[in-house]
Amino acid sequence: MAARQPFQRRIVIAFTLMTLVVSGLFSLGIVGIVHLVEEDLISNEMQSELNGILGQLPRMPDVDHDVSFYASVPPAQPIPPQFDLKAGFSEVVTGDEAYYVYAHHDAGGQRYVLVQAQHEFEAREQALFRIVLAGFVLSVLGAWLLGWIVARRVMAPVAQLAAQVAHGDLLHPGAPPLAPGYANDEIGRLAAAFDESFGQLRRLLERERLFTSDVSHELRTPLMVIATSCELLETRPLDERERQQVARIHRAAEEMHDLVQTFLVLARPQSQATVQGAQRRLAEVAREQEAHWAPLMAERGLAFAVRTESGDDGLYNGTLLATVMSNLLRNALHYTGGGQVSLVLRRGGFDVEDSGAGIPDAQKARIFDPFVRGEPGRGEGMGLGLSLVKRICARQGWEVSLEDVAPHGSRFRVRLDT
Repeated sequence: MAARQPFQRRIVIAFTLMTLVVSGLFSLGIVGIVHLVEEDLISNEMQSELNGILGQLPRMPDVDHDVSFYASVPPAQPIPPQFDLKAGFSEVVTGDEAYYVYAHHDAGGQRYVLVQAQHEFEAREQALFRIVLAGFVLSVLGAWLLGWIVARRVMAPVAQLAAQVAHGDLLHPGAPPLAPGYANDEIGRLAAAFDESFGQLRRLLERERLFTSDVSHELRTPLMVIATSCELLETRPLDERERQQVARIHRAAEEMHDLVQTFLVLARPQSQATVQGAQRRLAEVAREQEAHWAPLMAERGLAFAVRTESGDDGLYNGTLLATVMSNLLRNALHYTGGGQVSLVLRRGGFDVEDSGAGIPDAQKARIFDPFVRGEPGRGEGMGLGLSLVKRICARQGWEVSLEDVAPHGSRFRVRLDT
């Protein structure tokens, strides 16, 4: 898509182009009128002068130094061939010289010619043209300057409104309205429309925050009951199948507890969310995830490995880091039919790689959107895991990206040190 000029610059360009066209047409009109008037005036003047000369014949008349009189009869000089023209006014150019010529033919067939050099008229004409050109240039420059001043004044409230809208504080519940700071014109109505839109957005965000907070808070009690019940059941004599089921319930309850903690963190303001939760190291969280996901990977017939390319001593929000890592491993488990899944630790982040079918190019741009799932008929869930990963990373200042793995498969790369 072609780059657009800033609106202020477009106003200046419009002013300048309009003046360029109008001044250009006006200047051309002046030049054309000068030519027409000049020809008419000179023709009448030379006709009058020639009539006066003819009244002095047969005596040789007196003429100006830049005027020559020729006739086909004495006492005037013979008519040069280049000036022997039809009756009336003409212009003749010979070499570097130009002349006005007025010829008269009487009833007896005699011809009389009055010739006048153009250099005097040309000097006046050139002076006039220079004046017109200077006026044209000055008018264009003046239009550019005036357009720049007008554009700055016109765009000042628009730029101010854009800066206020771009400011993140407008989503704060106590943010002042925009419209009172502007006149009751188009800009004021636009500011009022922004006030209404931001008001609706603030109300929606507050309802979402309260809903997330309330639901997460209410889920903590039943989850605690489930976890306690699982711990009690694990102390009872159970056969192997029953013990596996209890362990599975216990793992699901722990995952739900981590999700509840994550939603509570996301529901809080940014300043509180970044400090909520214990600060833990990357390797520690990875070991817990390995213990949780290795059995599930084995049940699916997938090889699961955790590799450390380089150590990392940073401390991160343990709850949110575990949620990001868990959701990426769950996504790999669901969409890898066979082969292996790898969790690769490195300084400042980690990768989750799989040997699955990969993600089509058409879906890559939307893979982190809510309710977007991979290939139909494969995987589980509702397509919210990667969206949750994206939200957590954005909140924490982390970065998540998707890459292809040769010959097939995907790699989700998370950077924690952005």
